[in-house]
Amino acid sequence: MSYAPGISGLSSAEAARRLERSGPNRLPQVRGVPGWRRLLAELTHFFAVMLWVAAGLAFVAGMPQLGVAIIVVIIVNGVFAYIQQERAQHAAAKLRELLPAMVSVRRDNRVVKVHTTELVPGDAVVLVAGDRVPADLNLALAAGCRVDESMLTGESEPVTKGPGDTAYGGTFLVIGTAEGVVASTGGQTRLAEIAALTGKVEAPPSPLALELQRIVRIVAAVALGIGALFFVLSLLVGISWRDAFLFAIGVAVALVPEGLLPTVTLSLAIGAQRMAARNALVRNLQAVETLGSTTFICTDKTGTLTQNRMNAVEVWTPAGLLGISGQGYGPEADVTGDGSGVPGASAFQAGQRLSAAARAASVGRAVPHEGQWIAEGDPMEAAIDALATRLAGPGVRAEEPAPSHRFAFDPRRLRESAVVGTTLFVKGAPESVIPLCSGHGVEDGTGPARGMVDQMASRGLRVLAVAQRSLPGPPDAHSKPDELETGLTLLGLIGLHDPPRAEVRLSLQAAREAGIKVGMVTGDHAFTAAAIARETGLIGSPELVLEGHTLPEDDEVLAALLDRDGVVVSRVSPEQKLRVARLLQHRGHVVAMTGDGVNDGPALQQADIGVAMGRSGTDVAREAADLVLLDDDFATIIAAVEQGRATYANIRRFLTYHLTDNVAELTPFVFWALSGGRFPLALSVLQILALDIGTDLLPALALGSEAPSKGALKRPPERRHLMDRALIVRVFGLLGPVEALLEMIAYTAVLFGAGWSPGAELPASDALMAASGAAFTTVVLGQLANAFACRSATSPPWRLGWFTNRLLLWAVLAELGLLAVFLFLGPLAALLGHAPPTPGGLAVALAAIPAVLLADSLYKAARHRRTGAAA
Repeated sequence: MSYAPGISGLSSAEAARRLERSGPNRLPQVRGVPGWRRLLAELTHFFAVMLWVAAGLAFVAGMPQLGVAIIVVIIVNGVFAYIQQERAQHAAAKLRELLPAMVSVRRDNRVVKVHTTELVPGDAVVLVAGDRVPADLNLALAAGCRVDESMLTGESEPVTKGPGDTAYGGTFLVIGTAEGVVASTGGQTRLAEIAALTGKVEAPPSPLALELQRIVRIVAAVALGIGALFFVLSLLVGISWRDAFLFAIGVAVALVPEGLLPTVTLSLAIGAQRMAARNALVRNLQAVETLGSTTFICTDKTGTLTQNRMNAVEVWTPAGLLGISGQGYGPEADVTGDGSGVPGASAFQAGQRLSAAARAASVGRAVPHEGQWIAEGDPMEAAIDALATRLAGPGVRAEEPAPSHRFAFDPRRLRESAVVGTTLFVKGAPESVIPLCSGHGVEDGTGPARGMVDQMASRGLRVLAVAQRSLPGPPDAHSKPDELETGLTLLGLIGLHDPPRAEVRLSLQAAREAGIKVGMVTGDHAFTAAAIARETGLIGSPELVLEGHTLPEDDEVLAALLDRDGVVVSRVSPEQKLRVARLLQHRGHVVAMTGDGVNDGPALQQADIGVAMGRSGTDVAREAADLVLLDDDFATIIAAVEQGRATYANIRRFLTYHLTDNVAELTPFVFWALSGGRFPLALSVLQILALDIGTDLLPALALGSEAPSKGALKRPPERRHLMDRALIVRVFGLLGPVEALLEMIAYTAVLFGAGWSPGAELPASDALMAASGAAFTTVVLGQLANAFACRSATSPPWRLGWFTNRLLLWAVLAELGLLAVFLFLGPLAALLGHAPPTPGGLAVALAAIPAVLLADSLYKAARHRRTGAAA
């Protein structure tokens, strides 16, 4: 290539001096949180802090075993959650597309390759088609240049660049050649500005985090309140203040559900693994549940709703209309006439001439690669190449003579052309090409052409006009395109289409049935965005299409416009996309925002759930996102929402399960207090710990693995609290009291069998330990039945099927095994302070299984009659 006058580049010595002064040219990256801080966060969030306090109180109360056990729970849970996050980080890292390491520059009056990081302001950079722009450049020479700026602007169409224009770092030169002088490097580039904006955005707390904080506050308040109450009662029955204080601490610690934290973490991890199997990589565990709470999805257009694969689907010539049914860039296609079967010979031949002319005026090509056909250069021009191949016939590839002159696409002219021999071929926007054609009557096709342009555009097609003329001779080097592009003969029109993904319409319908609003937020122009929105069924009625430069300044007005299903917002800047996310959040929405470019980073960070593209996305977008779509498919978002809702429901299931156990654990202390200390304690604090993180943990985890229910996407998002009135009534008004009643009956039955009566001297320690073992066994067996009951809030276990959750079956068997270990392993039983129950105590304990199931079934039947709740 030639070089612009006066642009000779730098000397090596001057480049070295500038490099020392300006620093290396490293493209900005969103800095991740250091590993040690992520691990610390897993050990110090609200729930973990409550457990740390409980562990400290256990040591103060003289129960070091309990304190150590709680600390182990915190650390194991924190490390597990950290490992899950790290796995997601490493998986996301594998998706990254590395920047080219080397770039061509002019140094010491010759073109050399240097490392990208060694570029300095003033360097003369040499670019050819396919190169990534390594820094912000002021172009000094540009021949047929078109640059893909989608990662910065969201605009899917390549932008034409000429001398004096700026090419931004991180963009791609699609076609042409160029040379430019480096204006900004590293942190001074436009890309750096957007990345910095992303870094300044602080993600809001997830709905799950807020709910867990609420539960922690409730549990902490209840535990401390009951602990204080028992401290007072202990003093009233004559216990010393020191023993009363230690006893109160033990009660408070016993009320803390130690097993809830690891259960939540593992349930989220199970949800993340299931999402990964459906091409959704979770980078933040709490994003699993957040997806289930989503009320508004802001989706991009290209690649998410569409296949990001331009295709020529219609060809119009004065001889007739051809329909092309081929997919992608391959040569196979079916060609039909005016909707009535095989096209006429004249129409087919005219289509061949038109497609060959359009290909001559194009640079991009469709080429075979690893068994598929891909675009090399501009995807639109690759589609034109594929069209010419399809119309030429199977196995026919006409030889393409190289043009002697090319006049690149110009935004002023809205067309481009090429000269082959003495024939000029032109393609471009219809409004630019058709007026240049000789005559405007019906006989040369320009009259019908104008009507056909409107028809194609109304179907959402991008329309190109193709024309040609014979030149008196080869043009010279000084010929200008405006002088040659006159007196053209219109060959016809090409209608191009970026087809929507096949499943998008059904996915949008599923989102609406799920009570989720969907809007399109894109950098593309309004016409294209609206056409795709209509074709996919996204756009609402009445239609509302907003453009970035006309968005209302008043936040309240804009928020009201945005808060509707099917809104389309086009031509948005990074700042405007960020504003859209914030305003929807202020309207009370849980927002999921999709994106793939650097320009999307700030909005992805701000949204409640940022969704980045795995195939086409940039590093900045992936780093800012909570979820990465490995297939770039909108349908995957809906599948992830379904799993998120299942995870939310599962958390409610095992929360019900855990809290029911807490009622049974607290009851012995209530009996002791109400009797003024004369009724012996049925359970010790260590037995309660064995229940919470021993027998209860595996069934709770199995509940956390329940698959999504059939109606998960047939109702609005859950807007209720995890611990709401229905859950509290079921736990504290039904399941908990039934377990507690059977527990105390089993305990007293053993004591009565040993000859004890209320107010009498306590029986021998063997009888007390057997009675305590009976109470412990009753709670375990009651929880076994409770695990099956908690699988649904509306249906009894036999309607769900006893064997449909195999993990629960294994967990129940493990629970029974642990019960046997706790009862019959001598040293462990002695540590816990119990022994195997007597036959009478065991009989009462076994009765807890049908009692819990019967009470639960009656409750669900009554609820169904009262509310009409579906199973």
